[in-house]
Amino acid sequence: MTRQRTQHVHFLGIGGAGLSPLAQIHLAGGGAVSGSDAEDSPRVATLRARGVPVRVGPATGPGALATELAGVDVVVASSALADDHPEIVAARELGLPVRRRSEWLPELTAGYRLVAVAGSHGKSTTSAMLALVLRAAGLDPTAVIGAEVSQLGGNALTGAGDVFVLESDEYGGAFAGLTPTLAIITNVEWEHPDIFPDEAAVRAAFTAFAGRIRPGGHLVACGDDPGVSAVLAALRADPSWSAGVTVTDYGFGAGRHWRAVDVVPAADDDTTRARVLRAGEEVGSLVLAVPGHHSVLNALAALAVATELGVEPAQALGTLATYTGAARRFEFVGYWQPSVRPPAEILPAGVSPAAVPLTATAVDGTPLPVTSAAADPDGVHSLEIIDDYAHHPTEIRLTLAAARSRAGDRDVWAVLQPHTYSRFAAMLDGFAAAFTDADRVYVTDVYAARETDDLGLHPSDLVSRITAPPAHYVPWSTLIDRLTTDVHTALDDPASVPPAPRVPPSSGPVDGSPAAPESSGRGATRGVLLLTLGAGTITTVGPRLLASLGIPLPA
Repeated sequence: MTRQRTQHVHFLGIGGAGLSPLAQIHLAGGGAVSGSDAEDSPRVATLRARGVPVRVGPATGPGALATELAGVDVVVASSALADDHPEIVAARELGLPVRRRSEWLPELTAGYRLVAVAGSHGKSTTSAMLALVLRAAGLDPTAVIGAEVSQLGGNALTGAGDVFVLESDEYGGAFAGLTPTLAIITNVEWEHPDIFPDEAAVRAAFTAFAGRIRPGGHLVACGDDPGVSAVLAALRADPSWSAGVTVTDYGFGAGRHWRAVDVVPAADDDTTRARVLRAGEEVGSLVLAVPGHHSVLNALAALAVATELGVEPAQALGTLATYTGAARRFEFVGYWQPSVRPPAEILPAGVSPAAVPLTATAVDGTPLPVTSAAADPDGVHSLEIIDDYAHHPTEIRLTLAAARSRAGDRDVWAVLQPHTYSRFAAMLDGFAAAFTDADRVYVTDVYAARETDDLGLHPSDLVSRITAPPAHYVPWSTLIDRLTTDVHTALDDPASVPPAPRVPPSSGPVDGSPAAPESSGRGATRGVLLLTLGAGTITTVGPRLLASLGIPLPA
């Protein structure tokens, strides 16, 4: 059921994760689209390739803005822009209606069977899994996802079916105007202290969201999560809540309607396997190529909703097995290996091991480059870099658990860029307790995003609270140099790179001091899995580190 859209919509912040998929969907429905953004990006390039005019950078003046907005019917503005932003002010002075994303979503989704995927964590993965399953089953959904998903061609699907899968964010009341037919709540936790003063306020927002499910609709919720349980209790205690809404729970606990049992993560691999029960009866096996128990929960939610929409469980499970992940969700960045040299005793007299290059071959005799994981299948001398969006203590803890499983005997190094001062201050103790699965932690400067007040805190305040593993504050400006040095110290030939002094965990440096090759006690470093964590510019660290180690950045 292709939507015929006739309005000309101008998007302010069109390259953002929130607005770019909305622009694509409006364009696919026949509407006219234009927009502006502060900087170029792949999303802007995609829109331009589809014929959308996008201005990057500030407008040259009021006259230029008036010309740009000529013929526009409505302006949709990113929540990141203040009400006094020059382009918002100009649009209003021209008499144009200006709407925030949250105000535009109800109109965009009107007439669909809306599936709203909400929760403090796991929304993007659950939405992506569900969209993939529904597309494979022939439902041809429209979807908006908060991350790039290569299997879906980006962060939006523009289908002709009557199902709309929408990642629904609580931030700024973005899900406040939605009236979904089906809703998912993955978990409920205090995530945005700049918006919600406490846990109770977050739970109240999710309770109100669930209360807007259409009569006869369906709520799928994780019964294992304490916050979700509180929301369900509040709904059931409210006599005004529609008795026509069906509630289905999922999780690992006994009695869940959809339940995963015998969950087995494969050692040194991302694959996870489980048996799936529905109402106590086994319906099949879940095999995931993405790591972590949290991924199993996300898959259960997608499976429950897909089944409600008519997809056979076996077909849904088969599609879930093909899911390869979303951008910045435990995403592989790259691999590096120093030259592995033979022992000195087997070399001719006077030849240093450092002068002998790596010679590695595949099992069929094909020469391998030093950057190939096949040259070092056990990761003994290698660096592997994984990037993840985790910026909340719970997300960090779960992501590190998945990294620990994947790493095997290798060390796990966590590099955190805290995101926003308000979250950093409110959850400081939670962050300090989140790194138990790491062997080493680096904390760099806070990514302030929309905030300007540092609340009197510094990253070293977190470092001083982490009792184990060893933790270090490293300024953003010197982070790549520090990591490069530490990687070489840990992985290069010991004969050519002498070890640096070990720093006791209780007195780890907090000022970007010299490299410290300590570990948590698993013995000599057998390789390193380095995990970059955060929602800001930390995602650039992996490629920049590889470039510093001699692997060119992609063109």
